[in-house]
Amino acid sequence: MKVITWNCNMVFRKKAKYIFPHNPDILIVPECENQEKLKFEEELEIPSDIIWYGKNQNKGIGVFAFGNYKLKLLDCHNPEFKNILPISVTNGNINFTLFAIWANNPEDIEGAYITQIWKALKYYESMLSEKNTILMGDFNSNTIWDKPRREGNHSTVVSKLEEKKIFSTYHKFFNQIQGKEEHPTLYMYRHQDKPYHIDYCFASIDFIDKLKSVEVGKYEDWFMYSDHKPLIVEFEKK
Repeated sequence: MKVITWNCNMVFRKKAKYIFPHNPDILIVPECENQEKLKFEEELEIPSDIIWYGKNQNKGIGVFAFGNYKLKLLDCHNPEFKNILPISVTNGNINFTLFAIWANNPEDIEGAYITQIWKALKYYESMLSEKNTILMGDFNSNTIWDKPRREGNHSTVVSKLEEKKIFSTYHKFFNQIQGKEEHPTLYMYRHQDKPYHIDYCFASIDFIDKLKSVEVGKYEDWFMYSDHKPLIVEFEKK
């Protein structure tokens, strides 16, 4: 199973042709326009299922399934964490909970980014399990920006997930330390001298045991389309 997240920097309908050929089973696209605006080119594989959420019709979060995969936004979704979506993913005997994430909520004065994820982790804590759980998307955060007095900074989010035996696939695969990543997922303003790692895929231990590959797109292949690079994670079939 291949899962991909890519913040497309808007106008996804014109950029899908660059990411669809990577053959995702599940694709998470922050800054995506809503379904009514999504008109894909005819030669592209059409997603089997789509969930879109947002207030701005041009800039929400889109989740796409392909093949026999199906998506369902769970009734427990809390709109206070509007761009953190608990989704049931199914395909035959495959059944897991995906939290599709775009940590961006300027309406929350306590914190628009990592604080959103921290609050969501506490709200959805009973759903976080060492089995059948993936959290993936644009977290807009990194340990380098930790504020020690903030209850929910990046490091505490990572620790909270690790308590549940949910780990970053990138850091496991490349044996990396949080805050010292060698592969940036964002080049701010598309400037090559402003690299940051802010996109993640955290997966429960049963997925980690089946981790096959992790790839981060290269600057020269993606900078003309977005300030973010895709994070591509593949698991062996469970």
